Amino acid sequence: MEGGPEAASKQEFTEFWKRATSSPYIMRLALSAGIGGLLFGYDTGVISGALLYIREDFVEVDKKLWLQEVIVSMAVARAIIGAALGGWMNDMLGRKISILGADIVFFLGAIVMAIAPAPWVLVVGRILVGFGVGIASMTSPLYISEASPAAIRGALVCINGLLITFGQFLSYLINLAFTTTPGTWRWMLGVAGLPAVVQFVLMLTLPESPRWLYNQGKENESRKILEKIYRADEIEGEIKAMREAIEQEKQEEGLIGQTLGEKMKAAFSNVAVRRGLYAGVTAQVAQQFVGINTVMYYSPTIVQFAGIASKSTALALSLVTSGLNAVGSILSMLCIDKYGRRKLMLLSLIAIIVCLLTLTGVFYQAATTAPPIDNVDTLSFGANATCQAYLDAPNVSSWNCMKCLKAECAFCASTGGNHLPGACLAETKEVRAVCGEQKRVWFSDGCPSKIGVLAVIVLGLYILAYSPGMGSVPWVLNSEIYPLRFRGMCGGIAAVSNWCANLIVSLTFLSLIHALGAAGTFLLFAGFSTIGLVAIYLLVPETKGLQFEEVEKLLQKGFNPCDCTNPKTDEEKASTSK
Repeated sequence: MEGGPEAASKQEFTEFWKRATSSPYIMRLALSAGIGGLLFGYDTGVISGALLYIREDFVEVDKKLWLQEVIVSMAVARAIIGAALGGWMNDMLGRKISILGADIVFFLGAIVMAIAPAPWVLVVGRILVGFGVGIASMTSPLYISEASPAAIRGALVCINGLLITFGQFLSYLINLAFTTTPGTWRWMLGVAGLPAVVQFVLMLTLPESPRWLYNQGKENESRKILEKIYRADEIEGEIKAMREAIEQEKQEEGLIGQTLGEKMKAAFSNVAVRRGLYAGVTAQVAQQFVGINTVMYYSPTIVQFAGIASKSTALALSLVTSGLNAVGSILSMLCIDKYGRRKLMLLSLIAIIVCLLTLTGVFYQAATTAPPIDNVDTLSFGANATCQAYLDAPNVSSWNCMKCLKAECAFCASTGGNHLPGACLAETKEVRAVCGEQKRVWFSDGCPSKIGVLAVIVLGLYILAYSPGMGSVPWVLNSEIYPLRFRGMCGGIAAVSNWCANLIVSLTFLSLIHALGAAGTFLLFAGFSTIGLVAIYLLVPETKGLQFEEVEKLLQKGFNPCDCTNPKTDEEKASTSK
């Protein structure tokens, strides 16, 4: 499971409900461990809304785009290290101890962020939270998988994925709830510690993974746990399967060497593994370079770019996009085994490109039709309140709201309406207060636009295009495309690739917006998505319905992208069913 959760079939869901009602212990186990996914999702979403208010409290954060990007992306950077550390902790200390450790680190990070007196302290809190998220992101699905009955394993592991999207949705609800509360962003970030405390308490009452215990030679403890999870007639079969799997792993470790270097050398000398990595890493990197985490990390800011000035409105609209992401996750469960991994990703990317190109057009139109600057209105605020760049400009008649914002100033809309000529003013708290006293709307991230709502609608369609395909499929693909003896290592390589791409995108988004504008930035992501579409078409085979051994044979033989048929013949399917 190191490469991500497996898809669940309809039969698994039917069996899932039967088991869940007859044995609540199983659901308690999966939901308790799945809170790690909720922490992951909550941290992804909460910073997007909190950033709007952090900028108000810390002037240097408001003025320095790189500092905003560091605050957002530092958690991602440390999640890479946390995931690597989590792999060692899982093997040495066990799954349960790893989850408990992640909860402690996450809780400490949430407290540090909530009380941060300066931006650098906030960054320290983000670092701690990142470590916790990195450990939890790989440990929670692994624990659920190893402590679940085989018949419903896929359905139970999907709980972790659902809780990730629920965590994002919950973060926007929390953000919206605290918009008028003193301390705003401190409450938003501090509340994140509560789920960590809940999971810590729940995990204390739950056992270690039976597979890990068996691997440590604690067979009696492992059996006692299996007796709570499995039916009586299934226990011996599960123990036999664990024994055979562990013996096979130990034999394979002896064949390919114990050191990481020897394992890496053996992996990259295997043509099937290399081709699997080409496909797996391509899918993971493409998942991030379509720009999804810019939407999740910065969605309220993006909504403001569309000309919606109210922070609470921006957060409310972001809540809708997060809800659509959860809906898309459910659609993925229903479609992935019916339509296949490759087809779902290709269709998803085509729809993503269409949405990104549409967003490019919407933002370009909003920029070119921005309200002009009224010179008389601007100067009426006084020289000290007027944008300095505007005062120094040789030809102010060509200035509009967008040009004013690019000069790092702000637009104070007309009292007659947001779309009428307004004033270009210095972006300070004092001037903003004067603008507000006149019952005028203050725009500092985007200009008022009649088509701003259209941008939000297309943003929602983008989420729906992404979530069922590129949102879920890369993780499923990476759980099944590598040979068994290399699956953990290769899944880890692909996961690190995903986190690194995530870091690059989240760290550069605001700088790209500043340099290229919103339209240019979304056009760039459309270009990246097109490259991803071509790469996935050329490198990623269809693995639907194939056994692991059949996937390995397919990769060994080579993949022909022009052959759209499933490589398993009817004769092979009949043989497999027998």
